[in-house]
Amino acid sequence: MLRRTLESRDAQTRHLQDAVTNVEKHFGELCQIFAAYVRKTARLRDKADLLVNEIHMYASTETPNLKQGLKNFADEFAKLQDYRQAQVERLEAKVVGPLKAYGAIVKLKRDDLKAALTARNREAKQLTQLERTRQRNPSDRHAEAELHIASTDVTRTTRHLEETIDNFEKQKIKDIKNIFSEFITIEMLFHGKALEVYTAAYQNIQKIDEDEDLEVFRNSLYPPDYPSRLDIVKANSKSPLQRSLSAKGISGTGQVSTCRLRKDQHAEDDDDEEVDFTEEEN
Repeated sequence: MLRRTLESRDAQTRHLQDAVTNVEKHFGELCQIFAAYVRKTARLRDKADLLVNEIHMYASTETPNLKQGLKNFADEFAKLQDYRQAQVERLEAKVVGPLKAYGAIVKLKRDDLKAALTARNREAKQLTQLERTRQRNPSDRHAEAELHIASTDVTRTTRHLEETIDNFEKQKIKDIKNIFSEFITIEMLFHGKALEVYTAAYQNIQKIDEDEDLEVFRNSLYPPDYPSRLDIVKANSKSPLQRSLSAKGISGTGQVSTCRLRKDQHAEDDDDEEVDFTEEEN
């Protein structure tokens, strides 16, 4: 009976040790991977900042609509990096931090487990010796009393060990739920804000007036007094009646000017003739 009890407790001890070792291993891996995830996110934020600066520099060289559209896009994209910075800080505080703290927690639990196992093994050894003494001298009341006390001590120590590991398991499950819940919440908050910012950035790009900027570019190719394509298009867009009236106006103006010129010439000719007649009479 005592042998089966000790074997059962040894199996329990191995299970408890495996539980602590399992947490130590996988929490350590999770901590490293989440930390790498946060570093990658921070590097993405840095690259995005470089992209924002380059877009601003390029926008300053472009035509008005494209310049304004790119500037607005860059401003929205820069706003997104502020949210990404908050994401990085929250992940470090709510995910990486608690996982990293489990290194110390596991160490303490391992020390507690080691101390409890040492005490239980000592008591179990004493219990074995007392059991042998009782078997050699069944009438020894003192040995029987000591055996009972030792058995009680082993039971108490085992129960304390079980409670310690049970609390550890309970806290581990609660912490895992909190850590992953925080991770998902942080990611959803960021991506929710990202969707809003990307929508605004997309709208700013779509508002760029291509035709107007193209006209500005074409006008920049010609001297200031050169008729622009816009003026040409406006002139060609007049109705036939408008073009006819414009043509008549131009033609009538030319005739008036010609008539006036001819009258002036006749007047000059008359003056010349009068002068000649006067000369003949003289």
